Amino acid sequence: MKIKSLVFNPFYENTYVLWDETQEAIIVDPGCYETYELDELKRFVSDQKLTVKAIVNTHCHIDHVLGNYAMKSYYKCPLWVPNGEMEVYRAVEAYAPQWGINNFTYAEPDILLENDAEITFGNTTLKSIFVPGHSPGHLMFHHQQDKVIIGGDVLFRESIGRTDLPGGNHQQLLTSIQDKLYPLNGDIEVFPGHGPSTTIGHEKQYNPFVSAK
Repeated sequence: MKIKSLVFNPFYENTYVLWDETQEAIIVDPGCYETYELDELKRFVSDQKLTVKAIVNTHCHIDHVLGNYAMKSYYKCPLWVPNGEMEVYRAVEAYAPQWGINNFTYAEPDILLENDAEITFGNTTLKSIFVPGHSPGHLMFHHQQDKVIIGGDVLFRESIGRTDLPGGNHQQLLTSIQDKLYPLNGDIEVFPGHGPSTTIGHEKQYNPFVSAK
């Protein structure tokens, strides 16, 4: 599986394009909002000659869903959202203006992902990991063969997701990391929603916010 990260919007959010040898792709957490950001993502997909099969959210805070409507409409593909994130997602329209975003358009999901969902495109299958705490229905997507996790805002390089937003729970986040992520192989690479990638092993050793049990 191939991975391309593009950084968008004032929150410096990582949007990921995932694809394989079939040229089928998914876009995870499209944070693109400005016209030039939308054009950058479209240009990358076009240059790589990819067919976008779905737009997928790890969770539904504003910085991860700004491009949902534009990308779903442009590629005429389904939007997949974690079932436990629907309340968070529906709230974005109401609070977007407080962040200076006045033309956010809500896109209705086509598939609600359960906590044990599998996402398939081309010859690739990603398995969901349910990791609440940063947000109530947060999912990570694990490609087991390549030892890769698309992580959203749970575990960052030597940091963790914030828990002061609606639906956040600090102790739940720590428990999710300790119980769901730290038992995994240390060489698994985590591609987070902000900042550089890291590995499970590095975080178990150096993360100052959550220790291994």
